[in-house]
Amino acid sequence: MNKSIFEEQISRENSGSAKWDKNSLTSLYGREDVLPMWVADMDFPSPKGIQKALMERLNHPIFGYTVPSETVFTEIQSWLKDRHSWQIDKKWISFSSGVVSAIGTTIQAFTNPGDKILLQSPVYTPFFDMIKNNDREVVNSPLIIEKDRFEIDFNDFEDKLKSGVKLFLFCSPHNPGGRVWTKDELLRIGELCEKYDVVIVSDEIHADLFHTTSKHYPIGSLSEKLADRTVTLMAPSKTFNIAGLQASFLITSNERLQKQLQMAQTKLAFHGLNIFALTAMEAAYREGLEWLEDMIGYIEENIKVAEEFIAAEIPSLHVMHPEASYLLWIDCRDLGLNDKEIKDRLIHQGKLALEPGSKYGPGGEGFVRMNLGCSRSVMMDGLNRLKLAFS
Repeated sequence: MNKSIFEEQISRENSGSAKWDKNSLTSLYGREDVLPMWVADMDFPSPKGIQKALMERLNHPIFGYTVPSETVFTEIQSWLKDRHSWQIDKKWISFSSGVVSAIGTTIQAFTNPGDKILLQSPVYTPFFDMIKNNDREVVNSPLIIEKDRFEIDFNDFEDKLKSGVKLFLFCSPHNPGGRVWTKDELLRIGELCEKYDVVIVSDEIHADLFHTTSKHYPIGSLSEKLADRTVTLMAPSKTFNIAGLQASFLITSNERLQKQLQMAQTKLAFHGLNIFALTAMEAAYREGLEWLEDMIGYIEENIKVAEEFIAAEIPSLHVMHPEASYLLWIDCRDLGLNDKEIKDRLIHQGKLALEPGSKYGPGGEGFVRMNLGCSRSVMMDGLNRLKLAFS
């Protein structure tokens, strides 16, 4: 495949893009003339196979009620087997319009109001939101930084589990840090969750985006015991840049958990995915591998260039090297600025829209998240704006 497709600069203005919409930027950042490198979607065109499949489906002029075809299931199964060495049964799969929706469903299915739910901050913001919005209690076991990477404080993790936690909401690979957890770490998590009888809900939306130096293991794939207490959330949305089509799925081999999920979805009147979500999901897993491998190669080069630029041009900033995804977690603490001052400098001096680290909970203060899922030239513009913000 010609990697020049990732160099294309396709205008996303007036396309309803949350990332680029001027009203959206004004609402979030107070001005529309900022370069958007914030929300986690890429500026790359989705694979041709997905585009072709959607066009072919559009050629059929009837868009009625839809059920997933057998091939949707077989493509998911083949993808998980080939990419993650995970053999799953069709019966283990259920669908959701998105991973955040699925998080809400699992919280309602497996816990009651007032129950304790464990997370590890800093972490993807909706983890906090979905727990609080469902009247559950957030229990936090903060990640620690050792040698510029996130690590789990297992002593604290166990202390929090034994406080009466019912569910552990896990981010794997980690967002915003890009950490890919090792098999040993995952097995230790499993042992402790089994010891305290805690259900694991594992958000693995970035699972397919592990880099060539890393290997992602779905936590539910590592043992029958782990599989029995785990619900894994996955989607083609981040992988193939189709988040707007709203397609994700949940996997669990535990029949009791499956029934509880089905009951929760019934209460929400969720009856399945739309025609185009299913069409895109099937095509993505059938035809998207070459595009994905090329895209990851391009992202890895973007990350290398960005890390070298920051080290040379803005040495007061420090990058946590990502092992997965296209997001860069940048430590600004040596600047001696508070979060508001960092944000103000970025917006008004650099005209750059990044995600403030404080959004991700305790431990995120003094950091920003930068999206490198863009052409090299846009990324260099962003890096120069970052330098300008702190010069």
